[in-house]
Amino acid sequence: MGRSLIRLALQAIGAALIASSVLWALQGLGIVLWPADSFMLSKREWALYGAIASAIGGLFLMIAFRVRR
Repeated sequence: MGRSLIRLALQAIGAALIASSVLWALQGLGIVLWPADSFMLSKREWALYGAIASAIGGLFLMIAFRVRR
């Protein structure tokens, strides 16, 4: 039961990190302009931060899929 709980937690964290970081990247690139008062809009560094965070989320998912049941 312990490994399956760890696996589920890694999957949830990885998926949430990827979803939020894609929004960061799109806001940083000026593609998504929502919310209008966001400090990340059209700031290129947030596109970079989003890409890095997305890669970390992908690593979490890879680790989760390698954890044996």
